[in-house]
Amino acid sequence: MAQQKSILKLRGTIGGISFYKSKDGYLAREKGGVDASRIANDPGFARTRENGAEFGNSASAGKLLRDAVRALGKDASDGRVTARLTQVMAQIKNMDEANARGERSVAEGLLKTEARLLLKGFNFNVNAVLGAVLYKPYQVDTATGEISIAALSPQNDISIPSGATHVVFKSGFVSIDFATGASEMVVSDPIRLAIDVTAQALLLKPTTVPVLDGIHFILLSIDFVQAVNTVDYSLNNNAYNVLSIVEVV
Repeated sequence: MAQQKSILKLRGTIGGISFYKSKDGYLAREKGGVDASRIANDPGFARTRENGAEFGNSASAGKLLRDAVRALGKDASDGRVTARLTQVMAQIKNMDEANARGERSVAEGLLKTEARLLLKGFNFNVNAVLGAVLYKPYQVDTATGEISIAALSPQNDISIPSGATHVVFKSGFVSIDFATGASEMVVSDPIRLAIDVTAQALLLKPTTVPVLDGIHFILLSIDFVQAVNTVDYSLNNNAYNVLSIVEVV
C-alpha cells in the first residue's frame, strides 16, 4: 500500500486504485484479489481457510472480553486495543493441542495456565499502563475478586496528570465462558480520593462473586478527573485512565 501525500485526500476507486483512510492516514492500494468463491472451495486455498477460521475465533474471543468489561473499559482504551487483544488471543489459540489446524480455539487454549498468564497484565490503554501510573504494591484475592492497597498516598504513589483534582478506583470481577460466549461481571463501588488526601488503605471488593462457570478475570480501573463545582470532568478525553487485568484464574 502507498500513502497519499497530496493536499487533496481521495476516497473511493479510480482506475483500479482504491483510496481510503485508516488509522495510519490516507492510503492507496491496487484493487484486486482472488475471487471469494475460489477461496471458499478451491483445495489450493485450504491453508487460507484454516487461517481465516482461526483468526476469526481469536478476533471473536477478543471482542467477547472487551464487551464483557465494557462497563469498566469504556473510559480507558486506546485506538489499537482491538488489534492488540486479538494478537494475544491468537497466541492463546496456538496453545490448543486438542484440535486440528483450522479448528483450534481460544477456549481450549485457555485451559492451560501458561495461556492465562498471557492475559494477566494486559492494559486496555497503552497510553496509561498500570505499572507506570500506580507505584504502590497491591494484593489480589482470587476467590472474592478483592483488591487491597495499603496506606496509599496519591501524591507519592500515583503518577497524577496535570489538571487532575481527584482519582477514582474501581475493580471488576469477570467470568467468561469462551466456548458459549456467556459472560458476567460484578463491579466494586468506586473509591474517589482527592489527590492531596493523606495516606489511607484502599479496599476494592465486588459486591458479589460471578456465578457463571468460566475463566475469571480481575481488573483494576483508575480514572482521573477534574472536579469543578461538584461535577467531575474527564481529562483529555480519558487519555490518562487505566484499565488492567491484574489476575486470571
